[in-house]
Amino acid sequence: MTPLATSAAEGFSARALHASPSLPDLYSSHNIHRLRRSGSPPMNTAAAFSSVDLQQHIYNSLLESRTADISLHVHGTWEAIYKLHRVVLIQSGFFSSLFTAGFLESSPKLRSHLGGPEEIDVTFDDRNITRAAFEICIARLYGGGPPLYIPPSLIPNTSHPLTPSFSGPPLPFDTPKGHQTATPQLLLSLLATAVYLSIPSMASLAINCIMNTIGPYTVIPYLNFSIGKAIEAYPDHKNEAAVGLENIGQLITSESRSSSTSSSPLRASSTKQDPADDLSDKLLDLDVQKEDPAEFDEAQSEPDDGSVREPHFHYGLLSDKIGEAAACWIARWGADILIYEEKASRGPELPVTPVPIPAQNVSSRKRADTMPAKPSTFSEPTVPDPHVTPVIWARGGLNSKWVRHILGSDLLFVRGEKERYDMACTIVELRRRQGIDEEEEKDWEMLFRESIYYANLLVDDIIAISQHISPTTGRPYAPLSVLQEAHWNQSLLRCQITAKPSPTSTPSSPSVSPPPSREKELGLSITTAEILSQLPVSNSSTGPVDDKDKPYYPVGHDSSVRIGDSGSVEGASMDQLFESPPPLSSPSTDSKAPVRATTTEADFFGLKSDRQTASGCIASDATGKARWSPHPPFRFAVEFWDIDALKEKSRLHSQTIWYAGSLFNVYVQVIRKKGIQLGIYLHRQSNIDPIPAASAPSSQNHTEHTHNNRVPSLPSLSTSRSSPSMAMHYSPSIHRSTTPGSSPPTSSSLTTSFTSSPSAIPATSPPVAPVQPYRDPRPAVSAYFTISCASSTGSSITRFTSVPDVFSVSQSWGWKSSSLRTEHLEVGPDGQLAKPTIPAQKMSSLRATIVLGIV
Repeated sequence: MTPLATSAAEGFSARALHASPSLPDLYSSHNIHRLRRSGSPPMNTAAAFSSVDLQQHIYNSLLESRTADISLHVHGTWEAIYKLHRVVLIQSGFFSSLFTAGFLESSPKLRSHLGGPEEIDVTFDDRNITRAAFEICIARLYGGGPPLYIPPSLIPNTSHPLTPSFSGPPLPFDTPKGHQTATPQLLLSLLATAVYLSIPSMASLAINCIMNTIGPYTVIPYLNFSIGKAIEAYPDHKNEAAVGLENIGQLITSESRSSSTSSSPLRASSTKQDPADDLSDKLLDLDVQKEDPAEFDEAQSEPDDGSVREPHFHYGLLSDKIGEAAACWIARWGADILIYEEKASRGPELPVTPVPIPAQNVSSRKRADTMPAKPSTFSEPTVPDPHVTPVIWARGGLNSKWVRHILGSDLLFVRGEKERYDMACTIVELRRRQGIDEEEEKDWEMLFRESIYYANLLVDDIIAISQHISPTTGRPYAPLSVLQEAHWNQSLLRCQITAKPSPTSTPSSPSVSPPPSREKELGLSITTAEILSQLPVSNSSTGPVDDKDKPYYPVGHDSSVRIGDSGSVEGASMDQLFESPPPLSSPSTDSKAPVRATTTEADFFGLKSDRQTASGCIASDATGKARWSPHPPFRFAVEFWDIDALKEKSRLHSQTIWYAGSLFNVYVQVIRKKGIQLGIYLHRQSNIDPIPAASAPSSQNHTEHTHNNRVPSLPSLSTSRSSPSMAMHYSPSIHRSTTPGSSPPTSSSLTTSFTSSPSAIPATSPPVAPVQPYRDPRPAVSAYFTISCASSTGSSITRFTSVPDVFSVSQSWGWKSSSLRTEHLEVGPDGQLAKPTIPAQKMSSLRATIVLGIV
């Protein structure tokens, strides 16, 4: 090397060192000169570089756009040029495939880079990818970027399970300096961008934040996202830069685009005018570009009505996970939110927006330059306004098809079938007051025909429903033929129960759960093969015309599944994030651990009713061995307060219900065996023993929550609590248990202590005996059942299902689970239950829905 070349090289090295403000002052020219004068041995400067220094040096290269070897020209909801580095970008699966999979961009270029880094066009056809989300993802690849700050008003907690912004005054907050306010829209955009770019760490972070912010103001936007709808936001919000990253990209406006095109031949050669150089076209063969299924449909056939089909953006199992959590939340809290919507609809104005308007600006920083805004009817809330009622049931929230399936779901928390009917009427009238929609009316007709099990109502209720007229249409809600069929169905069931001869001896409770003998069954169930044999032969003119449409209800099998649980996704790869769990309909291979269910939009993320027609039974069961019942199961909901105050082996009961000639209730029990577990059991109540008092919120809470008054026309339901927002997945040890009939629940001193003092916890209400039209004379009955327990925040549901078991009088069947303990019991650091000093709030409760059928 010549002296001149050496000097030039040394000069370039010195300039490189001084150009990096992230390097320690140790490497300044002054300190280097001082070390040489001191006679100290030369320092190994390479070893002195720490990993922190190197990371900061790389991040500064992004912030200052230095030594870039690639220039990304991004086209999407915004347009900008980013000067980046291949070696950093290939951490992303998208860019790794782009630069190493044999594309033109991965080939070495012979031209000099003195004219600037190589420019590549990248087109994002996904409208959910925004500028801020893209820049945060890129910054994470460089080891930096602004930390995300979620406003406290969006996070449900124990005191405010419906989020602090819903039931109380707004929480003032100031986003910390240098942090990015994580609005729900930004979180969804981060997930979409991370999936597109294949950055699993960002996808994991985004979906965890989404799961922890499901509430009344976010559940509909999250649900819409999960079914493929584009994120609703102001166009200028989509073009807003991330905090601290305002200068890493050069925005392209219409003026700069025209001048650049006319003066830069290099840019002109790399524009999309040549399809061979378009990155979107190249990625088609690699199968890494997002596809819009609607585009193929539009290309094949245009809609006859001339309407424009909305684009569809779905992100596989990650979208389904969000949909499950949102659906579970609605199933738990939907009836409570309806109270507020009904009140708001009768006010001066109807709620017209599914999300609240911004109450204040969450950031005082100056916005970066953006593209010119386009007119839009969308709104992006940042801080929910507590004075705006969230819209879930009215128009602007769920569509009529979703409303119909949720109201017919076994997982919907509603006290009983009559309350379910009342809730359906309230929602339908709420929508009709906003105008009659013919398409919705078709769903309402199916709602009142199929979603309500009228056969489980008292005759007086059936008569009242037959005379119940809609004030909007002047017609009955329920068709008379459906009510008559329901009355006939319950009469047949009564005849079969009361005419069954009673055995001479009372069976003892088995220690395990063998299949019950046929003498304990009424012979109500029928197999798929038997259904098929009863259908008339095709082209046959004999037999009922509607046999194929006759409804049947599945007889349960032993299983335990978890719906809506995101699980632990931290550190997961993209393949693990998209790993498919077992199908929802398959039984658990290990009865001690619930499996995570696979649900999709097609089954309304696990909320769709299991009701099938005869044709549906045949289509869903190729083996022909599945069992079905022509009688709808009995559905009811239970709620327990202050269960952490329970003593060991003490029972806290629900209300007692009557079904098919027998009394049933549900109780919870704390069990200290192999750790602390919480058990929940279905109990066949004796007709002789006193009815146990039911769990109730303490009297103190009745005065503290006077704002939660109920509308008389709606179900009389209580609200419940939420645990901390971070929902973790556990692998609980679940044991299906039976309680011998020798220990009737009323013999426990628990009931006496609960009712002796109004301030005692757990509190109970006076026992109420249900109406009993008739009694089943058999000492033992065979019944299948399902107990579905909602999580404390409502974003997941654990569902336990049992095959038909023998219920003797005062016998119980159920499960004990460490997962229920984790959700609803407070355990101290010593592993013992934390003793509550004050009663829990009225919204702090364990909610469960029960499905019960006899065979």
